Amino acid sequence: MRKSMNRRMTTNDRGGQSHVEQPAPATANDDLKALIRTIPDFPKPGIQFRDVTTLLLDRRGFSSCIARMARAATGPVDLVAGIEARGFLFAGALADRLGAGVLLIRKDGKLPGATIAEDYALEYGQDRIAMHADACAPGANVLLVDDLIATGGTARAAVRLLRKAGARITQAQFLVDLPDLGGAAALREDGVDVHALVAFEGE
Repeated sequence: MRKSMNRRMTTNDRGGQSHVEQPAPATANDDLKALIRTIPDFPKPGIQFRDVTTLLLDRRGFSSCIARMARAATGPVDLVAGIEARGFLFAGALADRLGAGVLLIRKDGKLPGATIAEDYALEYGQDRIAMHADACAPGANVLLVDDLIATGGTARAAVRLLRKAGARITQAQFLVDLPDLGGAAALREDGVDVHALVAFEGE
């Protein structure tokens, strides 16, 4: 994430009935926002890196984060899909709260069984994410989870991948949204409800 939110990098960017989440009051999750550390000039000058590991270290903060994500989930959820790597932490805890299974979306080449994959664009070139071909039954209701959404490239690729497998994916949850980068808005255009607990807007 860059000093200007309009130029923030994507270093750590990475169903049920559709439901439009009403915006929460600006201060609703300030306790969680205070637990997220900002590291300037990482991984290179001009980037403001939103480090969620400080929230993960706080047991009450992390528990409250998962509880609030669970309350925001709508309709039946069969699987919670987490995006590598921090998304796995949130997906596992949230799935336990919702009584759902956990589906791992990984970088291509990391899964041992037969996989399906989806490409997505990077600033220079492209990358690929994958999931096991038998991980998701057609018609399964899937909730997508990650720690942060910036430009939304990885999250949108994950939605395409899940839909390729026949999943019903209509909702996604994030701890942090960087709204000036447009990822959440793009995901909504893809027909996915997006809920984030905190936002870091332009500086």
